[in-house]
Amino acid sequence: MDRKKRCDWAPLENPLYVKYHDEEWGVPVRDDRMLFEFLLLEGFQAGLSWITILKKRVNFQQAFDNFDAKKIARYDEKKIEELMQNSGIVRNRRKIEYAVLNAKSFLEVQKEFGSFNDYIWGFVNGKPVVNKWKRMGEIPANTELSDEISKDLKKRGFKFVGSTIIYAYMQAIGMVNDHTVDCFRYEEVW
Repeated sequence: MDRKKRCDWAPLENPLYVKYHDEEWGVPVRDDRMLFEFLLLEGFQAGLSWITILKKRVNFQQAFDNFDAKKIARYDEKKIEELMQNSGIVRNRRKIEYAVLNAKSFLEVQKEFGSFNDYIWGFVNGKPVVNKWKRMGEIPANTELSDEISKDLKKRGFKFVGSTIIYAYMQAIGMVNDHTVDCFRYEEVW
């Protein structure tokens, strides 16, 4: 039996959550493709549970050309209709259309900053914010920093990037370490 102490949201009876918690969540991501993947997945997750997205993640990767922003930016109405018929992903027309818009905005940010990594990590001077939460209930849904990033992304044309979505994104890509202090991953991810 696994006796490691984890954040409460990663129950042992759910292997997808455990794997994601133990291997990805809170680990600093610097690769632009992965940063884009998480940005789109967090947008698709809006209004749904994260486990829904984890279960469909491989399908999303296949349907969205492995989150290649250049390819997604060229999606036309025919491709959007094709995605709307794909039961392996979240079939929400607005979210799919916004994924295309976000790909275009993502490419613009890359052009301006050299990489999306340089842009997004610039908000924290390249270093994760390390919090010291004792209980999951202490962790906020958004912060002043996620408000600031959300506002800047919206100014740049991004959609489905509200402050709560962006805070979840920051957690996912390791910009903030929100593992609780008693979690075995707390010291490991940064």
